[in-house]
Amino acid sequence: MSNIRVGTAFDAHQIQPGKDCWIAGILHEGADGCEGHSDGDVVSHAVVDAVLSAAGLGDLGSFVGVGRPEYEGVTGVRLLVELKELLDAHGVTVINVSAQLVAQTPRMGPVREEAERVLSQALGAPVSVGATTTDHMGFTGAGEGRAAIATALVELS
Repeated sequence: MSNIRVGTAFDAHQIQPGKDCWIAGILHEGADGCEGHSDGDVVSHAVVDAVLSAAGLGDLGSFVGVGRPEYEGVTGVRLLVELKELLDAHGVTVINVSAQLVAQTPRMGPVREEAERVLSQALGAPVSVGATTTDHMGFTGAGEGRAAIATALVELS
């Protein structure tokens, strides 16, 4: 039996006017952020969930809990760094992760390479980032929220 595993995840948050917009590990000036106990970074959250799923280690809620005070405002990058520590302890190697932002804003094209660098460095593995809109359909298209989908490939030792 192969030790290669795939995990897929989805995350979505409502947009919160006035909150800093952290998406894919970077601050997007001039855009409202997403609500949440953390920084609301849907891309980072989807990446964490996909990796945890592939590794058979649960999900974001089981990893850091829900509403724990020490994680209030936690960044997606910090979650990825802590995830890397957990993976190392369990002998899991991330081969790569692909993440897709689904949102009208912010525009990822101009900062995609920076986002990939930040996420890859935090996780210690290649993370690719893409983005799409829904042509103004649904909650993401109406600008009410943002979503992200991620797929992770890992190897268990």
